[in-house]
Amino acid sequence: MISRGKGTGALNREQKELKLHGTKGFPCAGYESYYTDNPEDILSWHWHEEIEIIFIEEGVLNVKIPSESFLLKKGDSLVLNSNILHYASAKGGCELHSLVFGSELIQGNESSVFAEKYMIPLVSCHLFSGCHIEGNGENPVMAWFREAFEAMEREESGYEFLVREKLSRICLFLYQKIASQTSVKNISLSQDNLRVRKMLAYIHENYAETISLEEIARAADISERECFRCFKKTIQISPVQYLLKYRIMQGAERLLSDPAGSISETASACGFDSPSNFAKMFRRFYDCTPREYRNSHL
Repeated sequence: MISRGKGTGALNREQKELKLHGTKGFPCAGYESYYTDNPEDILSWHWHEEIEIIFIEEGVLNVKIPSESFLLKKGDSLVLNSNILHYASAKGGCELHSLVFGSELIQGNESSVFAEKYMIPLVSCHLFSGCHIEGNGENPVMAWFREAFEAMEREESGYEFLVREKLSRICLFLYQKIASQTSVKNISLSQDNLRVRKMLAYIHENYAETISLEEIARAADISERECFRCFKKTIQISPVQYLLKYRIMQGAERLLSDPAGSISETASACGFDSPSNFAKMFRRFYDCTPREYRNSHL
C-alpha cells in the first residue's frame, strides 16, 4: 500500500521520528508526496532508524544531511542511511516517491550472514550518509526502486518477496560501493552527528527561554567555537540562526493551533522579547505578518 503525503511524523525531543513505517512483520512503507516551496512544506531536521530511498518524479528537491547537500532533479534518486539527520525543501513544486524500510527486512535476525556481513557494516558506516544517484546514468538502482514501489502499489499476492528482493539488490549495490572506504572519517562524522542531536534537543526543549551560545555548546559538552563549527559543518547554519528559525516555525504552528491566542502571547511563548520583534522576524521568513498568516490558513 502506498500512502499519499509522507511529511514527518511525531518527533521526540532529539528530533527522532516516532512514526512506524510499515508493520513489525513487514517493516516497509511507500509514500507518494507533493511539496511546494511554501515554508510550511519544509521537512525540518529529523532522523529515523529506517533507510529511506527518494525518487524524484517531477520538479526539484533540495536535501541536506550533515556536511552535505543534494539538489535532486527529475529522475534522480537519493538513499539516506539509517539514523542520519536530514532536511528537505522543494524548489517550486516537487512530486516524489519514497520507500522507508528497516534493515531487518533485508537481514532477518542479527546473527544472519546478511546482517553480519552486509547490513550491519552498511548502516554503521557513517561515511555513507546519503548516496545521490543521477537519473541520466546507467545505474540499475532506479529500475529496482520502481519495481519495488510498483509492487507496493499493486499489493498482488507475494508482493512482499518482490519488494524485499529489489531492496536487497539496492543494499548490496550500496555495500559494494562503500566497502573500500576507511573508518577514520566515519568516527568524525558520527561524532558531529551525535553532538548536533544533543544540541538540537536542548534548543527544542528550551527555545521559549533566553538561550546563549554557551548553553547550547554545554549541552554537547564542547566549546562555543566547536559548537559553531559543528552546526555550520553539519546543517550549514549557525546555532543562533537555527534557534531563530525554530522559534519562528513554532510560532507559526501556535498561531494555527491556538487561533484565539494573542500575537503577544505567541511571541512570548516562542522566546521573543516583544511582539514587534516577533512580527519583524516572522515577516522575514513567511513574507507576511503573523495575523495575515493565521487568517490565510484558517
